[in-house]
Formats: sequence, structure tokens, C-alpha cells
Amino acid sequence: MSAKQWLKDDFEAGDLLLSGGETLSSARLHYHQIGELNAPKDNLVLLPTYYGGAAAGNHPWVGTDSPLNPDRYCIVIPSMLGAGESSSPSNIPGQQAGPGFPTVSLYDNVTLQKRLVDEVFGGASIALVMGWSMGGMQALQWGCLFPDRVRAVLASCCTARCYPHNRVFLEGVKAALTCDGDYQAGHYRKPPQRGLRAFGRVYAGWAYSQAFFRHERWREAGFDSIEALLQFWEDDHLDQDANNLLAVLETWQRGDISNNPVFGGDYARALSAIAMPTRLMPSTTDLYFTAEDAAEDARGMPGASLDALTSEWGHIAGGAGRERQSHREILAAAGSLLENGDS
Repeated sequence: MSAKQWLKDDFEAGDLLLSGGETLSSARLHYHQIGELNAPKDNLVLLPTYYGGAAAGNHPWVGTDSPLNPDRYCIVIPSMLGAGESSSPSNIPGQQAGPGFPTVSLYDNVTLQKRLVDEVFGGASIALVMGWSMGGMQALQWGCLFPDRVRAVLASCCTARCYPHNRVFLEGVKAALTCDGDYQAGHYRKPPQRGLRAFGRVYAGWAYSQAFFRHERWREAGFDSIEALLQFWEDDHLDQDANNLLAVLETWQRGDISNNPVFGGDYARALSAIAMPTRLMPSTTDLYFTAEDAAEDARGMPGASLDALTSEWGHIAGGAGRERQSHREILAAAGSLLENGDS
């Protein structure tokens, strides 16, 4: 890791008109930055966050021993709206707090991130947008909305929209959370702990593959039993706010890079706008962002290649620092994209 330190800041965007017609009051975009913008302003790398993750969750991708070297690149991690660091149900005052938080789309997240790039980073050219899961969905949204600003895209364990079976999976974890009587339609006086525990346990069964459990890959993740892994997932979700989880889950379920004023639902046209060098890196055992769906999306992107992660870790394979071999493959792909873009 570089001796440089991560800087943490907030971009105050004022009232933000959302694509669904609502307005997010006093919108705030939290972000982490490491490295400096160069004079040509062409060394910016964006790493949007994933579901349930804070900006620090992407830190393991970055370091002097990584292609994402802060001695060479200005690296910025913008936190998704609703996830707890940027404007979210848990931290916004007034009527939009809790269950009153408005519906936010991928488009809303990315257009706000573009304002950050324009107003804080001087309209910099983006060398790479890279993300895992919902972070990858945002990277693809960047690619189709702003092809003149993005030189390369890397998206691991994601698709350009939430496909039907993915939506059904999310309905299951949502039901596990909202069935807790303490949830009270989002107006809870105390955290709905039983629902949060159930959410974490149900999610764990989807996050990894059948082979991950069959071959005891959980030992490689530092657990001495399946129960220990499930307890970790419970504890992780007990630290989350239920309304935040559901707000970002709605963004995910509605996720579609064509669902915005630019493309008007024309999915093929949105895919075809991603003509810059792009790597889609699905996991071969992902149960909800499937390799088959990612391959179908890649066929519609003129600049895309599909490089599947052969892994038994399921969806988790694509995360920063989660599974060693996949982590190396993702960084190698990032390095290749950056080298080609700089040449």
C-alpha cells in the first residue's frame, strides 16, 4: 500500500432532481480519494461502491503493488446514494428520513458522480471506471452515458440490468427482513434485529456457490465452520440500517442502464453505446449475476470482451480482496486496460 493517505470528503450537491421525478433534498455524495490529478487531468480512476459496502471496501484494489497505483493515478471511490455514507435514509433529516427516502436509480448515482468529476476534479478525463456487483452496474452506466469521458470500463460479477431471477432473489431477502414485526413498514423504533439476521443468513446462501460449501472453501475465507460464516453474515447485517438496505435494494432491482431520459428504455441502444475497451468479468458460479446473462450483455457492447472468473466463490469472487486468484485476474485486467488507454 502507498504511503499516501486516503482523503475522505463530501460533495454537497444541493437539491437533486431524480430521474423518477422526486427531489432529494440537500444531496450529499461521500467519496474517498487517494493520489493526485495530473496536469492534463487524464489520470482519474473511479471505483463506485457495491451493495452493502462502504467506500473502504474498494481499498484492497489500490496500492503501489497494484495497477491502481496512487503514485500514478488519482483514484476516487464515490459511495452510492442510500448506502449510509452519502445521503441515505439513516442520515437525511426531515420527511425523507427512513421510509420516506426517495427512489434512486443507477442514472441518478452516475449523473451525481459526474457532477463530482466536473466540479471537484475539473472535468477530468476518466482513465477507468471499475466496479464489482452494483459498482459494476454503475461502471457500465458511466460507459453508455458518457462515452466521450470514459476511456475504459471494467465490471466484475454484474450485468447491465437486473435480470428477472436476480429480482426474485432480492424479493426473498427483502421478505426475510420486512417480516420482522419490529420493522413496522420502515418506521422502526429499534433496529429489526431478527429481520437483519435473517437477511444475512438468507443472503449468504446466494452469495457463494454450491461448490463453495461442498468443498469447504469457507476455510480459505478464515472460517472454521459454516455456522461461523453465517454468524459473520448476521453480524455484518446487524451493523447495517434496514431502510438503507432496502433503499439500495430498490435501486438494484430497478437497475437498467437504459432506464433513463437518454435511452428511454432502449436497452440495445444503451449497450451499443459502450464502445470503449470494456471487460466484463462474471464468476462462472455466480447465482444471480450469471455468466450467461453477462455474456448476453457483452454481445451488445462493441468494445466488450468477456473474461469469466473460474471460481467456486460465486458472486463473492469479484470483490476487492475477497478471493485471491480472482482478485489477481481482475487487477491484471485493470492493468491491461490502463496500459492500452495510456499508450
